[in-house]
Amino acid sequence: MEPELEGYREFVAEQMAIWKVPGVAIAVIKNGEVVLAEGFGLRNVEAGLPVTPDTIFAIGSASKAFTTMAMGILVDDGRLAWDKPVRDYLPTFRLWDPFATERMTPRDLVTHRSGLPRHDLMWYNSPFSRQELFDRLRYLEPNKDFRTYFQYQNLMYMAAGYLVGQIAGSTWEQVVEERIFRPLEMRHSNFSVEESQRAADFALPYDEKKGEVCRIPFRNIDTIGPAGSINSNLVDMANWVLLHVNNGQFKGRQVISPGNLSQMHTPQMVIQGMPGLDILTKYKEISLLSYGLGWFINNYRGHTLVHHGGNIDGFSSLVSFMPGERVGAVVLTNLNSTLLPYVLTFDLYDRLLGLGLVDWGPRLKGDMDEMRAAADKAKEKSEAERRPDAPPSHPLADYAGNYEHPGYGPLTVTLDGDRLIAHYNQFDLPMTHYHYDTFSVTLELEDMELKATFATDAQGRIASVSLPMESSVKEIVFVRVAPEAMRERSFLEPLAGTYELMGMQVHIALQGDHTLVLAIPGQPEYELEPVEGTEFTVKGQPGLRIEFKRDESGAVTEALVTQQGAVLSARRV
Repeated sequence: MEPELEGYREFVAEQMAIWKVPGVAIAVIKNGEVVLAEGFGLRNVEAGLPVTPDTIFAIGSASKAFTTMAMGILVDDGRLAWDKPVRDYLPTFRLWDPFATERMTPRDLVTHRSGLPRHDLMWYNSPFSRQELFDRLRYLEPNKDFRTYFQYQNLMYMAAGYLVGQIAGSTWEQVVEERIFRPLEMRHSNFSVEESQRAADFALPYDEKKGEVCRIPFRNIDTIGPAGSINSNLVDMANWVLLHVNNGQFKGRQVISPGNLSQMHTPQMVIQGMPGLDILTKYKEISLLSYGLGWFINNYRGHTLVHHGGNIDGFSSLVSFMPGERVGAVVLTNLNSTLLPYVLTFDLYDRLLGLGLVDWGPRLKGDMDEMRAAADKAKEKSEAERRPDAPPSHPLADYAGNYEHPGYGPLTVTLDGDRLIAHYNQFDLPMTHYHYDTFSVTLELEDMELKATFATDAQGRIASVSLPMESSVKEIVFVRVAPEAMRERSFLEPLAGTYELMGMQVHIALQGDHTLVLAIPGQPEYELEPVEGTEFTVKGQPGLRIEFKRDESGAVTEALVTQQGAVLSARRV
């Protein structure tokens, strides 16, 4: 070990105990060479298996720089331009903001200036494909003007990866594998935790709950992959850092041009503030925080530091380097949302640069404890604001049903005994009555509690449920949709026929297998949209409803038409 690192191993062990991190892997690069690659602690606590330099960890959002490098390589190829509109390459690209839709460039996609806040619950654990997520971007509300403000945004990186795959005529995964992993001899790196678990040496994910560290399930985020699904080990990640400190070369091969590598390391967007990083930038040692292409950039004690952390269920990482000094570090851990990678990395640079050591451990541990205390106070405040004597306006069974948002997708509420359960993005989320028509919804993994508020329509029926799934925009409203059975041919076909309404004949026909249409003489056809029971609304005609009636034998005999306060009977002919 380098003389500057004397005592560093002991420091690592001490901090691991304080932060309750099971396993850590650390690589150190100095003068363009790997001078340390070592595992500490356990990759599998239950089996007592140690971390080694070959242990695979999820690197989370440190994957983003692989996406921007893939883009830079395509720029080198002449197949992509950083500053041409995305729609020149993907004509179906569309955002809520029409100006951003037309002017968004590949550079904008990866510099967090789209105007969109995170909207992470839209994709987190979603069953949607990458294409489906891409198509739903248009329904996500922005909270800032385009190019005016830095807001960390995973979905734009997903879109950037989708763009890479479309231009290459393959996938983001294939481009990164062929153009980055192979030239860098990153033989153990992959794109899915499913593949990691088939390896001989991989770390299990852990989380700290109420002071105890426990194992948690792996989280598959393949769909959002370009924003954070890569898994790797020290051996491979050290090669990745060597590429960056050696001007885009690895073992004599130019993987990316110096010009495009420099673009990645050059500030593109000033960061006015970012939740999570605020606790770092309040210290005098860190200043001038900005974002390049897939990398954060700031001044650290007079030296330019390029870095990117990563957090995904059970894993926290930090990859960093100082281009001018040709030093770098990789810190991989198997604990959820820990700041230990920053503690170990900053202490490492203090040693390598010959600077006086800063007490980063106590500083950041104190900050983390304050954040947890603030979260506890928020829960106490929520309970204090609750009105326990305010019951729901409907029986619990009335809230059960299917709801949908065009961007966030479907949400289903079911009644299980005497409690409601929300089902969203493959999560089963218990709902506890809070007050009136508001229920608390708990997402345990993120220790997150949301308030779901139901609303009624003019007929007093439960019509929608809204949740603050993205705090910086209006609540996400999921509108109630009819049961799937109302769209089945077997249900719709008996309703089709000719009806006599005020002396004229109107026709209701089955179009395809799932849609009824209304034909009135002299007017265009209108699609009927199911509501519940045998009631439909008329698409494009607010306030017009049709309810089909049956006799004792079950045969449809009439349709009641309600419009502008009048109820008319249309007898079946």
